[in-house]
Amino acid sequence: MTNQPYDSYGQYEGHDPSYQQQPPAQPQPQPQWGYEEQQYATQQWQGQTWETQTHAPVQAAAAETGYLPPQSYERPYVADQQQPYPTPAPAQPQPQPQPEAPTPAPTPAPAPAESADEGYGPATLAGNARITDAQRARLEGRSPIIEPGMQPALLTAALGLLLAVAAPISSYALAVPLVILQAVTAAGWFRLNGMWPARQGIALAFLGGVTADVAVLVAGRDQAPAAILGPLGIWVLLTLVLQLRSHADPDTRMYGLMATVASSALAIIATGYLGADPDAVSVGAAAVAVAVLARALPLPTPASVTVSLLAAAGAGIAVGGMTGLGTKGALIGASAAVCALVGHRAASYDYPSRFVHFTAGVALPLTAAAPVVWILH
Repeated sequence: MTNQPYDSYGQYEGHDPSYQQQPPAQPQPQPQWGYEEQQYATQQWQGQTWETQTHAPVQAAAAETGYLPPQSYERPYVADQQQPYPTPAPAQPQPQPQPEAPTPAPTPAPAPAESADEGYGPATLAGNARITDAQRARLEGRSPIIEPGMQPALLTAALGLLLAVAAPISSYALAVPLVILQAVTAAGWFRLNGMWPARQGIALAFLGGVTADVAVLVAGRDQAPAAILGPLGIWVLLTLVLQLRSHADPDTRMYGLMATVASSALAIIATGYLGADPDAVSVGAAAVAVAVLARALPLPTPASVTVSLLAAAGAGIAVGGMTGLGTKGALIGASAAVCALVGHRAASYDYPSRFVHFTAGVALPLTAAAPVVWILH
């Protein structure tokens, strides 16, 4: 090994003269090192050059010192080989396999359209999407009013008969079906207004009805007006305070306020059955049951309304005769039937769902008739 500085692959003593014919490499900018560091890097590189035949160890040594010497040729130098490497023939381009065109999937033929009676919508490529009666009515351009039908009417009649039978027994017996009526009213009104789930509002409205029931049971029928109107005012104020504390947007808070106030008012007004005379309760509840059943018959709307009013008046006369009210039962029965038809109409408004039919459609006819029964007793 020599301590002579390395200068761009210069000629070394005892080196093969044929190697001098190689064109010198262009000088590369070197890092500014000290003399001792340059000497150390030169010795390390020269020692590796004389001891090996390729430049692979040179690169490893340079990597250790952080210095990579410039290279002026593309092939490694072999000391004992003076012939230049043969120039390899250019590689022939290999033919690239052409990707096969994907076979188009067969277009699925549309399934045959289901009949209107089966409750399915028009055929689509993704399958037949099931649609509700409300969606079908909108597509067919029919009225947005969809009446609950016979099944909810049967439930209304059953609940009305429970009220009519329990009223003469005792106020506490009447409170059992009344609480059921108030719970269904609260849930149905919220769903009718498109707000679901609204657990807090439903619970608040139902609690208002139960509070009014307890107040009437404690105060008695004579104090029923104060026992009913007191919780109604308190619940309106409570609902207003709760909605003001809400973090929802103004429109949502307004909708929630109106729905909660209306639901609470309906649940509390239903307590009028506890404040009314038991005979009047029996007449009114029976008249509502008959009127709703007659309204569910497959008749034109004017004929159905007329039949339901006449049937309710007849039921009022019949039950009034059994209870001692006489002809006054016809007035109570007909008035209760008018209010029941209003509630029935409200539950049929604007494409209601099946859940609305089995909650609001069941409860609203009886709930709407409670004030009339209470006033006319």
